[in-house]
Amino acid sequence: MKGIIVYKGKYGTTHQYAGWLRNELDLHLAPAENCKKYQLELSDVIVIGSSIYTGKLLIGKWLKNNIDTLRNKKIFLFAVCGTPVSETKKLQTYLESSVPAELLHQCKVYFLPGRLVYKNLSWTDKLLLRMGAMLTKEPEAKNSMLAGYDNVKEENMDELVNDIKTFAGIKAEPVLQE
Repeated sequence: MKGIIVYKGKYGTTHQYAGWLRNELDLHLAPAENCKKYQLELSDVIVIGSSIYTGKLLIGKWLKNNIDTLRNKKIFLFAVCGTPVSETKKLQTYLESSVPAELLHQCKVYFLPGRLVYKNLSWTDKLLLRMGAMLTKEPEAKNSMLAGYDNVKEENMDELVNDIKTFAGIKAEPVLQE
């Protein structure tokens, strides 16, 4: 089984999850901007990771640009965000706004908890976060938006890893690297 992990993130959490997956599954890891078409074509399984930023998957444009190559591939998509897994309607909206419908139907999707370290944010992101907090009516949610959090754990990926291994039936091998 040949495969690749393609990811796009903003502050490092998606890369961290992708790295853990690489170590667990022994697949090639490529930032979306460095992923080559032939790597996707050679892959039997494609794991795609993206952080969610302002309600959209950062990898959305890449998905649209590579739709022809991704069509009919087995795709496991993980999205990293601060939105609780219990908020299924909101999470589904994020997917629908970023993933082409024909790809969404062939993806198995996993939402993984993220991290927010306020001091590491750009000034623009700090401003956006403060504006979002001001618009939030629930005091507890408002405070948690600005307090930061770190829910990143390797075991958050257990279901994803098990599903990929089950699909592969054998230990996956990496796609050729340049």
